[in-house]
Amino acid sequence: MGLNGGALLARVLAEVAPVVFTLHGGHLDSFFRACGTEGIELLDFRHEAAAVNAADGYARTTRGLGVAAVTSGPGFTNAYAGLANAYADGVPLLLVTSAPPLRETETNELQGGIDQIAAATPVTKWAHRITTPERIPDLVGLAVRHAVSGRPGPVLLELPIDVAFTPVDESRLKPAGAPAVGPAPAAAPEAVREAVDLLRSAERPAIVVGEQTLWSHVEEPLVRFAETTGIPVFATGPSWRTLPMRHPLNAQSVTSLAVLPLIGASGPDTVLLLGARMGMFTGGGPGVLVPADARLIQVDADPVEIGRMAPVDVAITGDCGRALDALLAAAEQGAWPDRSAWAEQAVGAHKVMEDLFADAPEDMDGRLHPFRAAWEALAALDPGAIVVTDGGESAAWAESALTATEPDLLFRLGYQGHLGVGQGWAIGAQRAEPERRVVQITGDGAIGFHIQELDTMVRHELPIVTIVFANDTWGMSIHGQDAVFGPGNDVITRLAPTPYEKVAEAFGAYGERVDKLADLGPAVRRALDTGRPALINVAVSNDVVHPVTTALLGDLTATDEIVIPYYQNLPRTGA
Repeated sequence: MGLNGGALLARVLAEVAPVVFTLHGGHLDSFFRACGTEGIELLDFRHEAAAVNAADGYARTTRGLGVAAVTSGPGFTNAYAGLANAYADGVPLLLVTSAPPLRETETNELQGGIDQIAAATPVTKWAHRITTPERIPDLVGLAVRHAVSGRPGPVLLELPIDVAFTPVDESRLKPAGAPAVGPAPAAAPEAVREAVDLLRSAERPAIVVGEQTLWSHVEEPLVRFAETTGIPVFATGPSWRTLPMRHPLNAQSVTSLAVLPLIGASGPDTVLLLGARMGMFTGGGPGVLVPADARLIQVDADPVEIGRMAPVDVAITGDCGRALDALLAAAEQGAWPDRSAWAEQAVGAHKVMEDLFADAPEDMDGRLHPFRAAWEALAALDPGAIVVTDGGESAAWAESALTATEPDLLFRLGYQGHLGVGQGWAIGAQRAEPERRVVQITGDGAIGFHIQELDTMVRHELPIVTIVFANDTWGMSIHGQDAVFGPGNDVITRLAPTPYEKVAEAFGAYGERVDKLADLGPAVRRALDTGRPALINVAVSNDVVHPVTTALLGDLTATDEIVIPYYQNLPRTGA
């Protein structure tokens, strides 16, 4: 087969994409057939949304670009959920989709009738339709640069089938810009000096590391900066790599800031937001987690984010990694005050959750306490695993017990709160790190979205271990309804007691059910030791509410406001 549009796309993508996550559609056959020749692996799925989630997970793990390809019409609309999730979380990925022939638009054609570019525009940084194959090299380069520059995000290229099958005269191809960007801009020296001066003069400084640091190798300089300054480090956002889990300055999740007043401690008076966006993951409104009177230093690649919800004392626009290097260099010049007492309080706040449930019963009416189950499951992992959490309270229980293990990377639901992404994330992460163990902890609600991707794991020999916390309900939903409307008034929040371990076995994976706490750790180890995809179905109780559910619901007792669960209450006006 000679060079055509699809083959040219494969040739160009081979520079940036060793693997493409996909599901077959005949429109893209010229591209698919050329991928093998160009050395691109095609990892095919059972649902397009999961394929895009996998490209997302691959990008987060490699700190690079993820690439997915789906057919037009239903393939594109199925993939849309993955695009929206990646856009909200700022993940660089390229989605290639197809389209009917350009000359057949408005003919009620197969898999057509949708302006996919218009539909994709609100959930991408850039979306474009390729109308001639000779433009493929420069348009791919443009797409990649859009995806990875500034605040990262997804992009889309539409390749109509007639363009994909059109022969290409190589002599007409012009040199194109590389599908990469140069070094990110460095932080302004005067801003760095101001930031270090503020931190040095603070009594209770804190660092909040956000999702944007995922795209820079900040782990080593972050440890050095924290140890040089004595400042505790909190983490926030959809996924993170931060200080080693048991490092004495690792204060864990930023939600621990809400615990400080409960233990009689003051909150931070100065906060360095390192790639952390103000919003849902910092408590929603000003003063919820980050004190309203705290001085703020904000580092972000997107200047629009700086000062989004509160005034900022020092603004640093640029790459988080380069900014941290500059901050570290400045911090190493001169002594820092002793902040050991404050750091001990800040780091100890997260232990309140552990202490709260440490003595919880193992068994509650024949089912495991979810915190005890999360702790035992995570404690069975070797250091360096990639932990993927999915679901509502199931994910929250896992995050509360994270210090039971020492993960390399944590995935958690992002700004969309999009259940069901875990299967794709886990596959993308495992493909990116084949030597590392990937373990997903999910709920029986979330697993139902893409349970068929167990087939994908089996076919592609991806030894992912999935642990399902099954309580036969949509846990966060039923607990929220109980709190708002009273117990017994729940609506469409109950699930069947499905034997998920048998579903896994039917797909060819290893499956096991656990009903006793003492059996959970050994079951996880058995699953890991099989070297195969595996699912452990854990019966957990629905009789305990995770504190995050209560916190998300807000003040339900207000009488002078209109209660709006999960958001800020509205003031009542008039009589």
